[in-house]
Amino acid sequence: MNPQPLRLRLTWKDTATGDCRSPILDLPIALGRIFEAMPATINGKRVSRIALSSSQISRFHGVIATEGNSIVITDTGSRNGTFVNGTRQTRCVLANGDMLQIGPYAIGISFAVNSAETHSVNSHIFFNPQTNGPDPALAPPMVSPHPQTASSGEFPPIAFLQANQITVRSIQLMGLPVVEVDWAAVGGGLGSFIWVDLLRICGVKADRIAVLGMEEQPYARYRRLCLNSQIPLRERLRSNSDACPDNIWGWPPYALRESWQELLKGRLGMSLKLMWQVFAEPTFAETYTPRAGNVFDAIDRETLRIGWSQMFRYGRVLGIRKTDDGRYAIAYSRSNANQRDHAFLIAKYVHLATGYPAIQFLPDLQEYREKTQDFNSVVNAYENHDSVYQKLEAKGGSVLIRGRGIVASRVVQRIYEARQRNRNIQVLHLMRSPKPQGNKFNLAVRQVENHYEFQPFNWPKASWGGELRVMLEKAQPELRPQLLADWGGTTTANRSDWRRIIKEGLSQGWYQITFGEVERVERDSQNRTVTYIQEKELKGQIKLEADFIIDATGLDAKVKTSPLLNDLVVQYNLPLNNLGRLSVNNDFEVPELRNTSPTHGEGRVYAAGAITLGGAYAPVDSFLGLQYAALRSVESLAVDGVPGVGKLSVWRSFVQWLKWIFNKSPD
Repeated sequence: MNPQPLRLRLTWKDTATGDCRSPILDLPIALGRIFEAMPATINGKRVSRIALSSSQISRFHGVIATEGNSIVITDTGSRNGTFVNGTRQTRCVLANGDMLQIGPYAIGISFAVNSAETHSVNSHIFFNPQTNGPDPALAPPMVSPHPQTASSGEFPPIAFLQANQITVRSIQLMGLPVVEVDWAAVGGGLGSFIWVDLLRICGVKADRIAVLGMEEQPYARYRRLCLNSQIPLRERLRSNSDACPDNIWGWPPYALRESWQELLKGRLGMSLKLMWQVFAEPTFAETYTPRAGNVFDAIDRETLRIGWSQMFRYGRVLGIRKTDDGRYAIAYSRSNANQRDHAFLIAKYVHLATGYPAIQFLPDLQEYREKTQDFNSVVNAYENHDSVYQKLEAKGGSVLIRGRGIVASRVVQRIYEARQRNRNIQVLHLMRSPKPQGNKFNLAVRQVENHYEFQPFNWPKASWGGELRVMLEKAQPELRPQLLADWGGTTTANRSDWRRIIKEGLSQGWYQITFGEVERVERDSQNRTVTYIQEKELKGQIKLEADFIIDATGLDAKVKTSPLLNDLVVQYNLPLNNLGRLSVNNDFEVPELRNTSPTHGEGRVYAAGAITLGGAYAPVDSFLGLQYAALRSVESLAVDGVPGVGKLSVWRSFVQWLKWIFNKSPD
């Protein structure tokens, strides 16, 4: 009986999307930038080829193969080198738990003798369809690759799901409510709000627009995630002064508004300090960021001004199909906990801004919760986990943090605040690997300190109106992932107060950083969590005990995680871009969904937000990114002479800005 062949699991995080990949591969394994440049066979053996998008990676960078009883990585003459556990190597024997660093990618190595081992690197926490909040007890929503297999009696009906194009008459004969408008925004969040806001400014009447969403406040889910991740209303968001969702002009920016408010309160010193900060940023002062509460208050003001409540309809969208007259039929549920109620909305222009469909949750932590049913000790940073900090403040304890992005930094800051009430709190930050240097692009290198990579605050702004935007638009689609990988996504904010907390914690010993690959998480006899890891330097198993574990690994934006988007992709055979998101053109339209009627013209579908990452624009899920997507899509409609949409000329822009200043309706 032949022993099972040894296989390797390679685990890494995409630097552009934040997605985790963890394939199990047969040896030999080739690593490089260009798939075709890597050999298909080596010594007669079929090669598993892994293409990684980054200019820092050579066309054929290195190969992992067996030599005798060892597994060896060999650098094939790459320009930037191959690092094993932080040391540059040309040839090195690999051990279980080692960490490769090639370009911006940190790749964990783990042996997988069992060829049937296929569990995914990430599990998820989904949003409850009734509350729109994270629900750890919720099973994954049905994401069928064949929507026409729905059983009879369900909504949408089978006839609707099976059709690529459905007649308006057949919808009307179903006996359900049908509303017809010109414009439909699907999602109801900030992306929908910004698009609708611009439509109103460009002359579209409120009674011709419908917004389908789960909560009437467009920032409701965003605010909930902020609060859960320990950004209260008084704290400042990781955004700059002129990224104003309520104001497409960006003037007056948040800094000027806050300065004026401080002046009205008689706080001249604070008012002048804010003005100096904006004037001197980022060279002589830190970049200004607005308070979360001020941002939400400003959006409330704008929703009243444009008549948001008149346009909003509570509904969970279940399917979208083309109609026979160049429009789109949107099937949605108006059901709540007490009743089932379905309806159709028919519109000519549809905007998809559904946001993140799920929260990433590490599989070992998911397995722990399923086994122990302990939802109090092991939590996700985007869940409501205030009880963790309350218990720490009352009794002290230890916390293990996983992940090292923006949310992780805020969790550390919140624990620091808890330590002001109880000094008996310890933090152990578990990272998969050291971070020797940040993302590089030409001569620019992101700063790294204590293994945190700092994102410049001007990155979204530069990607919106600077040379980075032009470069990405002109790039061929297959080269865009390489640019995005080199630039890097959103990371930790470079704030002196937060950096001081880390330095203080390290020097005082209450904050520690450990590197290693997690093997499993268990609960001991004292009901504490025990995390078993492969430690890099000792090359052995160690265990980390903690009262609480907080997962701060981020959100999930994969299209196939969303039942609605996956249905559209399957039904209309929509192409996904090279990052697995919706493929949109430079105006954020999904071209394959254009619906042409000889007698009624063309209907169009646009998209915005994280579901479009990988196209011609980089920071798609930022405030500026959502505004840019709205500007491009509405401008394209105005240029094509779509009735009711006026061009945002200098005169119209000035008049509408005055109406915004005096809080008058756009009409």
